[in-house]
Amino acid sequence: MEEESKAKIEETVREILKESDMTEMTEFKVRNLASERLGIDLSDKSHKAFVRGIVKSFLEEVESKQQQQQDKEEEEEEERAKEGNKEFDDDGDLIICRLSDKRRVTIQEFRGKSLVSIREYYKKDGKELPSSKGISLTDEQWSTFKKNIPAIEAAVKKMESRV
Repeated sequence: MEEESKAKIEETVREILKESDMTEMTEFKVRNLASERLGIDLSDKSHKAFVRGIVKSFLEEVESKQQQQQDKEEEEEEERAKEGNKEFDDDGDLIICRLSDKRRVTIQEFRGKSLVSIREYYKKDGKELPSSKGISLTDEQWSTFKKNIPAIEAAVKKMESRV
C-alpha cells in the first residue's frame, strides 16, 4: 500500500468514526463506508488489518481523552468540595468537625501558634463563643495524642467490657 493511499484511508476512516454513533458502528461498517467513499476495495487482509489498526488507535485516543476529562472533572470536584466545605466560626477559626451542637474541633491561631481546639461553645447575643470547657493542643501535643489513639481505644474497650 502506498503512503498516499494509506493517508487517504486513515483520514476517511477517522472522519467516519468521528461522525458515527460508536454504539452502533462496527469495524465492518467502517470499512464498507470507507470503501464506498474512496472507491477502493478494502476487503483484502492487508486493508482489513490497516483499518483495524486505525479503528483501534482511534478508540484508544477517545478512551484516553474521556479518562483525562473524567480525571479533570474529579479533580475540579474535589477542589470545589475542599473549598466549599470549609466552615469558620465567629472568631474566624476553621471548624474541622462538629462533635455535637455545643462541641466542635477547630484549628485556631493563638500567639503565632496553630492549635487544635476541642471545646464546648455557648451562645451569647446570637454568637457562638468558646467556653473554658475544652482543650487546645499544640502541633507537638496533637502528634503525641494521635500516636496514642490505639492505646486509648484499647483502654476504652477494656473499660466497656467491665460494664
